[in-house]
Amino acid sequence: MNIYFQRTHQRAFGTFPLVGDVARNAILAAAEVGYRAFDTAQMYENEAETGEALKATGIARDDLCITTKVHPDNFGEDKFMASVEKSLSDLRIDWVDVLLLHWPPLGGDVAPSLKLLQQAYDRGLAKNIGVSNYTVRMLKDAVSIVDAPIVTNQVEFHPLLNQDKLLAGANEVGIPLSSYSSVARGEVFKRPEFGEIGKGYGKTAGQVVLRWIIQKGVSVNTMSTNPDNIRANFDIMDFTLSSVDMARIEKLTHTDYRIVGADLVPWAPEWD
Repeated sequence: MNIYFQRTHQRAFGTFPLVGDVARNAILAAAEVGYRAFDTAQMYENEAETGEALKATGIARDDLCITTKVHPDNFGEDKFMASVEKSLSDLRIDWVDVLLLHWPPLGGDVAPSLKLLQQAYDRGLAKNIGVSNYTVRMLKDAVSIVDAPIVTNQVEFHPLLNQDKLLAGANEVGIPLSSYSSVARGEVFKRPEFGEIGKGYGKTAGQVVLRWIIQKGVSVNTMSTNPDNIRANFDIMDFTLSSVDMARIEKLTHTDYRIVGADLVPWAPEWD
């Protein structure tokens, strides 16, 4: 079973773009609510705050699932391992539960960085490895390049973007997806459908969105600094959307509202 589903009941607390005391306080609040999976990255520049906050929770290391991601600037053989070791030092841990490649490399040749990721796994720096922002073709290449299981492909996934092709391809090669930008950075709240559906379950629009993602077979990463919203984002396992409501939401995916593209991130591939 995928480590995300095993260890987090499909819910992780994301830390982008939080830094400093804001990050520390949000992580402490998330841990108090019940989150045990936390997602950070070298690119976020908050691994030290994340490590400090998680240490302060007093939660046993084995009860945490910590994910971090290697910055594409560190994909060179001369930088990769040193960057992972610095991440572990900043996070105050000896190994990370899940180590991801944050983006495909420029040029699209995924083999060199995947081989370095495998080396980090072989050295015990990561209990599990995965990727982020990979296309179907890249996923197919990845499973032929590395020996260790690839536990996730973390991608933009929300009800305003059609990711059916990517989801089908990921299922075909056995690599589960996990979401970022799960509420489309607030864009979903401009659509009345989610609130209308939520009323029937006694849930908020945001909870409906997150539940839809989970019922698509995708684990969720959510971020908030508001304790009430942090709790609401966590409380999504006590209801199930009907097939009618799932289909109603599915129609909104044809909005094709994509947040992260090449105009924002230079490593963004040509999406499926």
